[in-house]
Amino acid sequence: MSAYTLRVAQTAADREACFAVRRGVFVAEQGVPEDLEYDRYDADAVHVLAVRADGTALGTGRLLTGEAAAVKNGGARDVGALGRLAVTQEARGLGVGAALVGAIEDAARERGLTAVDLHAQTHALGFYERLGYEVYGPEFPDAGIPHRAMRKPLG
Repeated sequence: MSAYTLRVAQTAADREACFAVRRGVFVAEQGVPEDLEYDRYDADAVHVLAVRADGTALGTGRLLTGEAAAVKNGGARDVGALGRLAVTQEARGLGVGAALVGAIEDAARERGLTAVDLHAQTHALGFYERLGYEVYGPEFPDAGIPHRAMRKPLG
């Protein structure tokens, strides 16, 4: 596989590429209902996209800030919410997910946020722990999939 680049989605085509990756991973692979996958927060979120040189989308993730993030993290307005992190099957194991998380954390720092929260599927806890996230709170279902809340302070 060729190298990839990361960018904040700026165009309608970039956003559609992000949504296509999410559709493939969450809707097609994991069976998340499409009406749950896309929400009102997508319009104002910072979407990050990983693409190969040929334009093929490999992964995406989003950052929520302000009121949208506070709804997800229990009310803290200085904490961003990382979500909808998805990597295509062909790109898994190549570091795309970790690179996307790093880019989302950078976007959070640029916005003056002090930490990033996320709701991790329980099978992905080790991935996020290796990136410095710590679990808090009990397990809970989201779209029928067990999750745990995690947080990482930003330095």
